[in-house]
Amino acid sequence: MIRKMAALAAVLLALTACGSGAEAPKSGEARVLKLWHYEGADSAMGKAWAEAIKKFEAAHPGVRVEFEAKGFEQIQKTASMVLNSDEAPDLMEYNKGNATAGLLSKQGLIADLSAEVTKRGWDKLLPGGLATTAKYDDRGVMGSGKWYGLPNYGEFVMVYYNKDLFKKHKVEVPTTFEEFTAALDTFVKAGVTPIASAGAEYPAQQIVYQLALSKVQRPWVDAYQIYNGKVDFHGPEFTYGTRTFADWVSKGYLDKKSSGLKAEDMGVAFMKGEFPVMISGSWWYGRVVEEATSFEWGHFLFPGTTMAPGSSGNLWVVPEKSENKDLAYDFIDLTMTKDIQNLLGNSGGVPVAADPAAITDAKSKELIETFNKLTAQDGLAFYPDWPAPGYYDVLVAGTQNLINGSKTPDQVLDEIAKPYEDNLADLGN
Repeated sequence: MIRKMAALAAVLLALTACGSGAEAPKSGEARVLKLWHYEGADSAMGKAWAEAIKKFEAAHPGVRVEFEAKGFEQIQKTASMVLNSDEAPDLMEYNKGNATAGLLSKQGLIADLSAEVTKRGWDKLLPGGLATTAKYDDRGVMGSGKWYGLPNYGEFVMVYYNKDLFKKHKVEVPTTFEEFTAALDTFVKAGVTPIASAGAEYPAQQIVYQLALSKVQRPWVDAYQIYNGKVDFHGPEFTYGTRTFADWVSKGYLDKKSSGLKAEDMGVAFMKGEFPVMISGSWWYGRVVEEATSFEWGHFLFPGTTMAPGSSGNLWVVPEKSENKDLAYDFIDLTMTKDIQNLLGNSGGVPVAADPAAITDAKSKELIETFNKLTAQDGLAFYPDWPAPGYYDVLVAGTQNLINGSKTPDQVLDEIAKPYEDNLADLGN
């Protein structure tokens, strides 16, 4: 009788596994959740996801997480090809926006998560506009339609500053754009290049966009990002952004050699105390806390504007070819729990579902307060490379040309306008 009951239990277990949509493993073989993300181990997200892996394996006996660290650029450039092959992971972190997650959704390469979002209540954990980047319509345009990803943190671009260097050169924290440029002039006169940057990847193009944002309101952002209106690339917004950026280079605010630098070069240089200022994202915050220990530092929103590049964080997406979608959904769910969200917040991240009372780290509180201020003034303006597939590389090349002076701002604007307008034509706009 005992043997018959054991046999029946084994049959029922196998049927349950098959009914869940998962592929039943061979006898004695552990199931594997293949997970890819590109967060540094010392970053807030890296720490939170590492803890989530431990908790996930503890809660799923017989399941092993096979994690592979990938580079942002690596996934950015190869996602469509990899996800259309047998090498696709079960779950991966991916960039949000029309040109990235939107494109994959249109290509049918990532799974529709709408049923899981409703079932697990994820939508109720994303206040304000944080869900904008998770939903895409049939054209791959964000903001409406089906859920193709889930963010579980926020992010934004701000100004990191070295308090020791500010004090040494008698520079006050600026509250206006004029005070900011006056501070940059003070450093240049003292022989100090004030802004750490990188033209070979995203940082420099985000500065150009930030400058353009100082001349806009929400309708312009909606026109540029979700095609709710027309954008004139030779209008006052982008003209100001490109010309002012080129002027900053000529004034010595940024080093011309930064044209060939990558984001990691920029971040490391700032954390070593080599630059007074770094204009970049909150994704650096946890690392700066850990590594910039030889000087005092702080942050502030870019002066003179209510808007900044920013959004919900990168998305968890589930490749359509995943053989373990049920496990992928469980892992996403775990990263939305209070324990993981609180760890994210106390490690220098911007959680979306943490318990505010559980955020005890002083630096983390400062960061979250700044993010809340930005969202309260409807200041998240997304990122400049989102509107069109392949646009990231276009903007990198354009910004490098501004740094090394090989093209004028007007020539660069011509070059970045064409792919954007070609994409609009393809969408029928």
